[in-house]
Amino acid sequence: MNHQEGSGLAAETIQGWLVKRMAELLRCAPEEIGIDDSFDRLGLDSATAVGVTLEVEDYLGRTVDPGVLYSYNTLRRLADHLASGGAPPGAPN
Repeated sequence: MNHQEGSGLAAETIQGWLVKRMAELLRCAPEEIGIDDSFDRLGLDSATAVGVTLEVEDYLGRTVDPGVLYSYNTLRRLADHLASGGAPPGAPN
């Protein structure tokens, strides 16, 4: 599924997609994915993080900085960041 930039996806929508995708990648139930657990705690390695970043780009239909999973290291923080358009903290929208 591809959503074009500016589609105004809510953080909750992005977060739901991320939870489902992480559960698939980590081979566990979505209920086992804590939205406030760090990606390290979830067991996400760097190679998988790069893959997730590419999938997020495809899902949103826009470029996402490869380091975004390290800067926003939980599903909640990442979803909030992506819903804001991916601007750095404090930057004008």
